[in-house]
Amino acid sequence: MSDATAALAAIASWPLVRTASDRARAACTELRWHQALRRRIPEAAAESRIRGAWASAELDGARSSLDIVRARMMGAQPAPANPDPAEHIVAGAMAATAATETLTKLVRTAPRQAIARLHTAAAAALVEPDHLGRPRPQGSDSPEFAILGPAPDAGAAAARLAALDTVLADPASPALVAAAIAHAEIAHARPFVRGNGLVARAVERIVIQASGLDPTGVAVPEAGHLHRGMAAYHGALAAYGLGTQQGLTVWIEHCADALVAAAQEGREIADAVLAGRLS
Repeated sequence: MSDATAALAAIASWPLVRTASDRARAACTELRWHQALRRRIPEAAAESRIRGAWASAELDGARSSLDIVRARMMGAQPAPANPDPAEHIVAGAMAATAATETLTKLVRTAPRQAIARLHTAAAAALVEPDHLGRPRPQGSDSPEFAILGPAPDAGAAAARLAALDTVLADPASPALVAAAIAHAEIAHARPFVRGNGLVARAVERIVIQASGLDPTGVAVPEAGHLHRGMAAYHGALAAYGLGTQQGLTVWIEHCADALVAAAQEGREIADAVLAGRLS
């Protein structure tokens, strides 16, 4: 067991974190055994990615319609000819969330390559081409998550991104803790000029699936965070940034409760699949 994994295991043993992990795992286990997921996982997982993309864009402040996002991700509606800034974010959320389908193995073998691919998808219309998939250069800043305070300098941000390698690559890392820390570290470090929130939430989705917490990929973690509200999301992220046991516990509990809501959203998707409402 690596030092990083041992540290995560210690965090996972904290009583409140252990209780939070248990309720998140129970919700995901209940979802896994839904009757619709015996044979129709791909259909349900595709709808999960649609709802996840819509929710991730909303969490970035880009308002849209779930029906429009669904139509665009299914190829039934073209992208706007002259997209505004919010539509660029929606497009990035759709692309990044769609990319999660193929990155569950890569996040274990080459975490930074997986993150680079997510950023290339998320920020295609948000940054210059030579910034895609690359940490922001020295002297550059990120305007995102300003509510969390100034972003670290580029060198510190890149170092924090690199430190996630062990967390993401080690299958022994406790699932909920690893997913929560990866999400929060990207949000706080802001290693990219733009697209950090979209990438952070996509990474959390991948870790939840790759770890076996939700192997079907039908839970909707992005919707879970949105369900709890923007104030709760930013407040829990801010607590993580305090660097205290209490602050970290607040964030992990938030992620656990978001995952319980995500599994409920997944059950609603599975019910719709079973009833033939997602044809």
